[in-house]
Amino acid sequence: MEKSDALAALASLAHDRRIEVFRLLVRAGPAGMAAGDIAQDLGMLPNTLSNNLTILTSAGMIRSLREGRSIRYFARMETMRGLLSYLMEDCCGGRADLCQPVLDEIACAC
Repeated sequence: MEKSDALAALASLAHDRRIEVFRLLVRAGPAGMAAGDIAQDLGMLPNTLSNNLTILTSAGMIRSLREGRSIRYFARMETMRGLLSYLMEDCCGGRADLCQPVLDEIACAC
């Protein structure tokens, strides 16, 4: 991941409602969620949600799929993996043993 991509991803998540959307889509897993269901679950107005979805999509954090008149959204886990890899690239000065607790915690959360 390039630095500019990492900055865009971090900026897209640096908002309380957008990070809620992303986390909800992570929990939804491969099935994703329809935009209306996201709005209902998070108590967001459709126009507010639409703006947040656009920002997350532009940053590559989520993707969409049109299903008739509805749009389903999915977390792009490959982007999140790339971001985490970028952030931890030089982790602990090459001492993998210092990074292992963080990696173990991430693995347990999945």
